[in-house]
Amino acid sequence: MERIKPNLRTKNITVALLKSCRPKQWTKNILIFAVILFSFIFNKLVFINCLLGFISFCFISSSIYLFNDIKDISKDKIHPQKKFRPIANGDLPIDIAIKCSILFAFISLIFGYLISFKFLLIIIIYGIIQIAYCLRLKKFPILDVLCIASGFMLRALSGVAASEIGFSPWFILTIGLLALFLAVEKRKAELNFYMKESILTREILNKYTLPLLQRYENLLATSTFMSYSLWAAGPSLNGAQSSWMLLSIPFVLIGIFRYQFISDNQISIIRKAKGKYISTENPELILLYDRGIRFSIIGWLLTIICVGLFLT
Repeated sequence: MERIKPNLRTKNITVALLKSCRPKQWTKNILIFAVILFSFIFNKLVFINCLLGFISFCFISSSIYLFNDIKDISKDKIHPQKKFRPIANGDLPIDIAIKCSILFAFISLIFGYLISFKFLLIIIIYGIIQIAYCLRLKKFPILDVLCIASGFMLRALSGVAASEIGFSPWFILTIGLLALFLAVEKRKAELNFYMKESILTREILNKYTLPLLQRYENLLATSTFMSYSLWAAGPSLNGAQSSWMLLSIPFVLIGIFRYQFISDNQISIIRKAKGKYISTENPELILLYDRGIRFSIIGWLLTIICVGLFLT
């Protein structure tokens, strides 16, 4: 058998490590910049601090992904998609994954320390919650989705800490409710897959039912929209700096409708037959690949930028 050259093996491991870091998941960390859009404050120092915060969260989240893949290696091997993950299929040795996980966490803490003590504290809290989730909390209904949502919430708060900009309570509430909505949609997609394929990828799925998750979904979708509308109403309700932000509401509504359209079980079957299926099990993929979601986000961003330029 021909021996693999050392440099080729190193290259393969590097590629496998990069895949295990899940760079597509880094799109979640863009939420750190949300405070800039929500506050209409655009300056170099704030942007640099948020950028450093983004890098810090990329490192800590990748550290957690490696830790989770190491712990769940036996379950990932029987999952139709997760079995191709580098750690599950053997492309990335476990010892290297462990060392890199520790290294990435350390680098993230260094960046956090350079930004501010508040940001460092948020990074530590995020790491503790995510590790607790991987080890124990993901086995408890409701607590599991709260842990998932906390990751989004802490990203938003880290942007506030990094920029040192004041924020509206409606901003944080909107992010929190939207995060819970996405977490419930994720569980709903996983439960649908379990019911169709009879492959149990998470023990927690036995403790949920589709009608229950659909009730959660409807409550959170409505609450998210109402909370955002109160923020968009302007200064009179301790919200945005201008009530012109009400112009962005249609795009938020379209985005919520589109996400529920994608997650609907019957529509998913039709879309899968046409080769257009995207699972809400991976929200970051929907953000990247669904045209309707991209349209609503781009429309929302353009509206916010136009309002911001008008105010300045």
